Amino acid sequence: MTLAPCACDPARSHGRLHAELPAPTRTEFQRDRDRIVHSTAFRRLVYKTQVFLNHEGDLFRTRLTHSLEVAQLGRSIARALGLNEDLVEAIALAHDLGHTPFGHAGQDALNDCMAAHGGFEHNLQSLRVVDELEERYPRYAGLNLTFETREGILKHCSRANAQRIEAREPGGVGRRFLDRTQPSLEAQLCNLADEIAYNAHDIDDGVRSGLISLEQLGEIELFEAYRAQTMAEFPDLQGRRVLYESIRRMLSAQVYDVIAATQDAMSRAAPRSADEARLAPALVRFSEPMAAGSAALKRFLMHNLYRHPQVMKTTGQARQVVRELFAAYLSDPAQMPADFAAREDVPRAVADYIAGMTDRFAAREHERLTGGKLLA
Repeated sequence: MTLAPCACDPARSHGRLHAELPAPTRTEFQRDRDRIVHSTAFRRLVYKTQVFLNHEGDLFRTRLTHSLEVAQLGRSIARALGLNEDLVEAIALAHDLGHTPFGHAGQDALNDCMAAHGGFEHNLQSLRVVDELEERYPRYAGLNLTFETREGILKHCSRANAQRIEAREPGGVGRRFLDRTQPSLEAQLCNLADEIAYNAHDIDDGVRSGLISLEQLGEIELFEAYRAQTMAEFPDLQGRRVLYESIRRMLSAQVYDVIAATQDAMSRAAPRSADEARLAPALVRFSEPMAAGSAALKRFLMHNLYRHPQVMKTTGQARQVVRELFAAYLSDPAQMPADFAAREDVPRAVADYIAGMTDRFAAREHERLTGGKLLA
């Protein structure tokens, strides 16, 4: 397909930290995607959870299935906008590589544990994974991805951490957090596809779990409009097909809304290159009505699902697992594998080790080290 002038062109990439000869049959962004898919961190995502912990059911979303859904939505939108599908896919597949076990509960607990040692940010950890922690190549640490993929992975970053990155890599992926500029349009698209995907699949998982109901979802205008459409067309439809068809229609409407709103924004700003698009305000967006509907849905899920007493009980136990693992490894680094135990910065080594764990491995390690079993 023909790329828009403001799309990222792999032939004009800002390059890799370590120069490499081009691949004979793949573009630079296709090469990034392939490296991510073959990484150890990517495989671990199958046993890292979104809302429900890994042991709570086989059909709930994991970080892996979520990343695949973001990639699918992102590619569909990118194709319509003339953006680089391969770059969108690479960013989508890598954006959660640094997530801890036990979802946001694990991340929050690890950030608390690391408060005196620079904190913990999962987006920054994803960058650490692809820049430093993966061990696959003889000449360098990490996966040596392109600037554009690394820029998209680093969705959020504190100013202090951005300054540290800038000191190591002048003009690199930390610079935009200091300059207050935007990432590429492909990175912006992944951010929005991430939001669309998790809102939709958390509705599905929430209803499947029994913690939220279709009746409750009737309070949410964005969802109820598509449920009503579904029932008007299929008045005898029952069970999960009502939910699936309503979600499908909502997803399609959000995708088409992003395409239309972004095409309008791109037309008005008329960036002539990917770098010029970085200097404009964020161009990949919802329309104002859809943005308001999406925000209302997020508030509903926060109140009714993420803060549901059953979820809070489990996530409280998960936080305790992470805190006690951190304390155990910090007091006795020899309990970690030798390559982690030998590092000079012990707190960061412990954080890296815990962040790389799957839910079930973290639970087993906690039981081994403490003798207690918090997560059945």
